[in-house]
Amino acid sequence: MKKIIIGILVVVVISFIVVLFTKNSSEVVENSQGDDISDVSNTEQDKEVMEEVDEKQTVIGSSVNGNDIVAYHYGNGSKELLFTSGLHGGYEWNAVLMSYELMDYLEQNPESIPENIRVTIVPVLNPDGLERAVGTTGTFTASDAPSSNSKLAEGRFNANNVDLNRNFDCDWQDSGVWQNKKVSGGTEAFSEPETLAFKNFVESTDPSAVVVWYSSAGGVYTSSCHNGVLDETTQLVKLFSKASGYPANEDFDFYEITGDAVNWLAKINVPAISVLMTNHTDLEVNKNIAGIKAIFGYYSE
Repeated sequence: MKKIIIGILVVVVISFIVVLFTKNSSEVVENSQGDDISDVSNTEQDKEVMEEVDEKQTVIGSSVNGNDIVAYHYGNGSKELLFTSGLHGGYEWNAVLMSYELMDYLEQNPESIPENIRVTIVPVLNPDGLERAVGTTGTFTASDAPSSNSKLAEGRFNANNVDLNRNFDCDWQDSGVWQNKKVSGGTEAFSEPETLAFKNFVESTDPSAVVVWYSSAGGVYTSSCHNGVLDETTQLVKLFSKASGYPANEDFDFYEITGDAVNWLAKINVPAISVLMTNHTDLEVNKNIAGIKAIFGYYSE
């Protein structure tokens, strides 16, 4: 009987040692896995830092030909002001160059942006049209622009030959008008990847105001989509006009406009103005810097 009891005790002791060893081994494995998880976590943190470092720009979408449409950000305020150009690509290349000059100014003069404001600039909403005219989707010089009017006109449209400023959801039609010519408005409102990207970006950022640059008529224009001109829009036109020297206008009535970008913005109650530069070649940088400073002052209050 004594031998049996001793045998049982031996078995219990051995079992306890086995369990203890197994537990320690398990803890080693768990610690090892924990180290791996920690490494992954650090990698993710590094990725977040990289994204944070790169938050000065956002790819908001791509063109028909797969070219990136990039938004550049300046300032850290909670109030978003959106400035854009290049809907008509290479046809209005001077508006695109002016936007790049404006970006340089903000980069070199960050103190010009009030603390409560974040400025976003999308210099090229139609990269395919720009490339068609000047040979690139990025930065370029005035000497890269063609002198041929027909070549410039080709650059107005995207790769689907759609006039992007006839593709927004305000009085949209599949056939629009540009001067005395018929142009394609697309198969439906926002049928084009460029306009859809802009729509999605606007809806996700909810800007306090939007300024869209074009050329050429030499004026500042309000926006409306049968819902009246917002009081804030009227005020922005007056401020920009006074500061820049461009004449203030309520309506663009040179010819019928359908599917217009700023009118769509008005439809969704976003204050928006069009700034039409004087011609197709001059950059008029100082005039437009003065105009945006006036808008900064309005929204800094």
